[in-house]
Amino acid sequence: MAIEAVNRKVLRFRNNLHEEFNKTLNQRVNQYFKTNKFGRYGNAEMVFKTIFMFCLYFVPYFMFLFGIVQNVWVFYLMAILMGFGKAGIGLSVMHDANHGAYSKKKWVNKLIGYSLNVVGGNATNWKIQHNVKHHTYTNVTGMDEDISPRGGVLRFDPNTERKPYHKWQYIYAWFLYGLMTMSWIIVKDFSQLAGYTREGLVKTQVKSNTLAWVWLILTKVFYYSYILAIPILFSSMPWWHIVIGFFVMHYVAGFVLAIIFQPAHVIEGNTYENPESKDTIEENWAVHQLKTTCNFAQKNRILSWYVGGLNYQIEHHLFPNICHVHYRKIAKIVRSTAKEYNIPYNSYPTFISALVSHGRMLYALGR
Repeated sequence: MAIEAVNRKVLRFRNNLHEEFNKTLNQRVNQYFKTNKFGRYGNAEMVFKTIFMFCLYFVPYFMFLFGIVQNVWVFYLMAILMGFGKAGIGLSVMHDANHGAYSKKKWVNKLIGYSLNVVGGNATNWKIQHNVKHHTYTNVTGMDEDISPRGGVLRFDPNTERKPYHKWQYIYAWFLYGLMTMSWIIVKDFSQLAGYTREGLVKTQVKSNTLAWVWLILTKVFYYSYILAIPILFSSMPWWHIVIGFFVMHYVAGFVLAIIFQPAHVIEGNTYENPESKDTIEENWAVHQLKTTCNFAQKNRILSWYVGGLNYQIEHHLFPNICHVHYRKIAKIVRSTAKEYNIPYNSYPTFISALVSHGRMLYALGR
C-alpha cells in the first residue's frame, strides 16, 4: 500500500509484521457478515438518516426563505439548526458515500457523495485529502494533511516546528475550530485543488483537471447563490442578518466537525510517524491504524447515530468501505482480536473525556 507524496517519494508499510493479526481480523469480520447475512453497505437506517439530515439543513432554510420565520431570534435558531444539519450531512451521509460504503451501487455513492458540494464543500478534494492521504498515512508527518493545518496556526504534530504562539493553542484552538468550514468554502477548496493539480492527484478522482475546476466553480456558484444571494434578494430578513446567520451556521458546523474528528487522532496515547528520509514505516498498516487512532463514547448510542459512527474511528480506519451502521457490532471483534494479539486498542469511555485528553494534547504540543 503506497501513494506518491509531493516529493514523489513512495512510502510503504512493513505488512509482513503482525501479518497473522491482520489476516485473523479480516477473516473474523468477513465471517461476521457471512454468518449474519448482512451486507456491508447501508440499510433502511441510512436512508432515514439521510432524509433526517437533509431536512435538518433545508427545512429551516425554506422556513425563513418563505417568510414562515419572521422573528430574528428564531431565525438565528434556524441558522444553528442548519449548522447541525450541515455537520450531520458531512458526518453521517457524504462520509460513507465518498468511501464507497453507502451503497453497493457506485452511482449512488457518487451521487450522495456530491452532497458535500451541495453544502459548500468539494468532494474531489475531500476524497484526496481524506481517503488517499489521511486514511493511508494516518498521523504520518508530511503525508497526513489532517495533522498539518495550513498556515501553521495550530500544531497537531510533535514532529513539526513549534512556534512561540503555540503555547496558547490549548485556549484559542477551540475558537478557531468553528471557522473550519468557512475556511474551506472561501480559500481551502481553491488552494487545495491547485495543489492537487500540481501533484497529479486530481486525475485519480476525475477524468481531467479542467473538469475538476469547472465542477468546483459551478458548485460554488450554486452554493453561494442559494445560501446567500437568493435569501438576500427574496426573504424578508435584512441582508446583514442573512450574512450573520450564514456565519453562525458555518461556525456551528465547523465546531461540531472539529470536535468529532480531532479527538480521534490528536489525543494522548496515539503515536506519530516521521519518515524523514526513509521510504518505509516499520509497522503493519492495520496495526499502524490502531496505534494512531482512538475511539470514544462507544456506549453513547445517540452521539454515535448523529456522528455517523465516527466515535468508532478504529473500526472506520480499519474498514472504511464498511458502512458505519455496522461499526458497533464489529468493534467487539476488533477489540477482542487486538487484545488476543497484544495490539493496543485505545478508547475513551465518554466524549468529554476524549475532548479533555485532546485539550491536554494541544497543551503539550504547544510546549
